[in-house]
Amino acid sequence: MTVSTPKSLEPGQVSAQDAGRALRRIKDFLAAYPGDDDVRVHVELAGEDALVLPRDTVTMFAYMLAQLAEGRGVTLVPNHAELTTRQAADVLNVSRPYLIALLEDDKIPYRLVGRHRRIRFDDLMAYKHATEARTRKAADALITLTEDLDLY
Repeated sequence: MTVSTPKSLEPGQVSAQDAGRALRRIKDFLAAYPGDDDVRVHVELAGEDALVLPRDTVTMFAYMLAQLAEGRGVTLVPNHAELTTRQAADVLNVSRPYLIALLEDDKIPYRLVGRHRRIRFDDLMAYKHATEARTRKAADALITLTEDLDLY
């Protein structure tokens, strides 16, 4: 039996009410049973063994349900996945030409597949986190400066 596993759920594809209900049940369970132990899920089929899930995956699933409950879509991307320049630009919320300039300036590692550039998701996220950290640092410096000059 082949199981089709979607990697992406579009907004509205899963009922926000169903997602919210499942999220509340998972949060209640995790709060009632804190710790690092795996989560055993018992299904209503007689004679079946419990489904054992690593706690971190249940937490990740709860995050996905929270997004779905808010009416947002969710996409699961493995860290080693390679993205096209269009996909990478969408993740960074920048134009494709701007992303290509970042690649050519060696700001983000990439490889060529024929004439096409491929960017590893984890490299893209490392760039994004570094950029966000620099932005926060600059904003903090600006706040300090405005407070020192009594402009705030």
